[in-house]
Amino acid sequence: MIKYGLIAFLLFACSAATAEHPSTAPLAASQQQLSKLLNQYKGKIVLLDFWASLCSPCRRSFPWFIAMQSKYQEQGLKVIAVNIDVERSDADVFLTEFAVNFNIIYDPDAVIGRQYQLKGMPSSFLIDKEGIVRYQHTGFLADKLDLYESHIKELIAN
Repeated sequence: MIKYGLIAFLLFACSAATAEHPSTAPLAASQQQLSKLLNQYKGKIVLLDFWASLCSPCRRSFPWFIAMQSKYQEQGLKVIAVNIDVERSDADVFLTEFAVNFNIIYDPDAVIGRQYQLKGMPSSFLIDKEGIVRYQHTGFLADKLDLYESHIKELIAN
């Protein structure tokens, strides 16, 4: 189980360059943005999704994420979608097809994706109110939508 508070700490700790550690790389902009959002959403349920514009299942998943954000936002669900396209213009074209109602983070170097050790596309992580990853879904399967939604309801209820 991963705590997003711990992830945020590790991300920031890794970015602190000091004279003793001059080779420590600063945080990528995408890492900073995700860390900020995860801190902002403490006490909420976070659905963290990784996607790419050429991914057919990603295209099918977006209407569902939009619907879940609308349906459960009052109960504390926050969707964050991390795009890993190298060219932002590809992601921008993809997004013109959808009325997105959640945060988009652009991660062209897949820095965040590597941290989450993605196994396929799309990959989603459902994070509880304490910041612990409770569920991980790889792919987007229409016959599992009830299961996916039941995981959201379970975390909202707890």
